[in-house]
Amino acid sequence: MNWLDKLERKIGRFAIPNLTLYLLGGYIIGFGILYFMPGLLAWLTLEPAYILRGQVWRIISWVLIPPTNKIISLFFLLLLYYSLGTALERTWGTFRYNVYIISGILFTLIASFALYGIYFLIYGVEVSLSSVGLISTNYITMSIFLAFAAIYPDMEVLIMFILPVKMKWMALVYAAMALFYFITGGVATKVAIGASLLNFVIFFLSNRNMHRFNPREQARRAKFKKQAKGPRMTYTNGAHHRCAVCGRTELDDPNLEFRFCSKCNGNYEYCQDHLFTHEHVK
Repeated sequence: MNWLDKLERKIGRFAIPNLTLYLLGGYIIGFGILYFMPGLLAWLTLEPAYILRGQVWRIISWVLIPPTNKIISLFFLLLLYYSLGTALERTWGTFRYNVYIISGILFTLIASFALYGIYFLIYGVEVSLSSVGLISTNYITMSIFLAFAAIYPDMEVLIMFILPVKMKWMALVYAAMALFYFITGGVATKVAIGASLLNFVIFFLSNRNMHRFNPREQARRAKFKKQAKGPRMTYTNGAHHRCAVCGRTELDDPNLEFRFCSKCNGNYEYCQDHLFTHEHVK
């Protein structure tokens, strides 16, 4: 059990269900502010200098800033990331998905304060991050795309509702674009991309057992559970368990343990001595 499993057992009950819905809902609010009250946007940006002066709402208000100012682009972005985000939450579980999104936000906050500190040490004056670029959660939501591609690499999506493309190829295109923007973009862009990619790398490297979330593995486990919950067999003298290899039951030895084999085709049960040594039934 890794650190995430331990953490989930302690505070998993505080996880926020449907976090994607709240994140994208924030974009809609931010988009409305951008068009109807554009002057208010300057009070929402991520500015460590103003946060240190008491404007603490900026720690979270910058999440409202939408990644685009075009309504059509925002519409398709909401559709895409709602489907990807909810699918990831169903696959990982609410707690792990919360950790992934919230850690991306925290990494961006930490990087922004570090950037502010570096500018202050070099120039000796407080520098507004807005002067070097606007920081939004654009690349944090893009990391949802990367995570989805890592879990479902062979799933196909329709580009413009016409052209089918596998997620792994789209992820490679995104990685190339992110690298290009990281090299050519301003300091704020570098901070946002670096924080989101760092979050993606750390999350997956610290969870070496992510194989259990693979769709094939989940299908295999579901099939096994279905077999295990099948009609209970009754053997000689009322025994409920019998090894398919040696034929022993729990009546022959009360200390014997029996398990179903998930790799055998059928409802085959084996004792502890033959569970790992039998030939799988195909």
